[in-house]
Amino acid sequence: MTKLASPAAGHAQHAPDPALRDGAAEAWSRNDAAAKVRAEIASFPGVVRLPAAGLELYVVPNFLTAGQCAELIALIDADRIPSPVTSDNPMPTWRTSETCYLQPGSPVVAAVETRLDGLTGIDPVYGELLQGQRYGVGQEFKPHHDYFHTDQLYWRDQVVMGGQRTWTAMAFLNEPEAGGRTNFPTAGIMVTPRTGNLLVWNNMDELGSPNAASLHQGMPVDQGVKYVLTKWYRERPWCR
Repeated sequence: MTKLASPAAGHAQHAPDPALRDGAAEAWSRNDAAAKVRAEIASFPGVVRLPAAGLELYVVPNFLTAGQCAELIALIDADRIPSPVTSDNPMPTWRTSETCYLQPGSPVVAAVETRLDGLTGIDPVYGELLQGQRYGVGQEFKPHHDYFHTDQLYWRDQVVMGGQRTWTAMAFLNEPEAGGRTNFPTAGIMVTPRTGNLLVWNNMDELGSPNAASLHQGMPVDQGVKYVLTKWYRERPWCR
């Protein structure tokens, strides 16, 4: 369950199957659900909406404690694998980080999941498995969207696994010595890692359709190591 490489990378395009279309009814449902999530986020203590052009983007300072961040980093280091990319034609150089799938059962994972669900108000059944990523020097995730492109063949699998990724939550677990910022080039904003801070954004636009302005990238780490935590929410209950 990983992020989607941008179509700008030269991925093949395919004619959508009418039975799998992502149409007005789905968009309306996502827009209706987003209004409830928006209200929940706005009521969360300390949340700030960032000035991002065409993108609903929030930061929650100190969402995680230093102790939680340290525990999560240890879990990531113990069980990390090369980060995959969801695409019809994945490019190995597009995403060079490592990923750890954080299985339920760990007290710190359970605590973070509960806090994330409380922030968004989203029923936990809509959430994908919590993930951690590690970026060493030179590693990056090039510009991409988290939502799925419905004209690619992989959508046939994703549509029955919960449909579109609607919201993304990403927490910084540490601060690399240099580099590693999260850039939203279309929205015109760049975020520097701060330990414990959480970013959360809506991958859909004001009409409930995939928002091109949600394009973002994990910029290369210049010095040190960067760790982040990622949680994606679907439009329908997620099933692997």
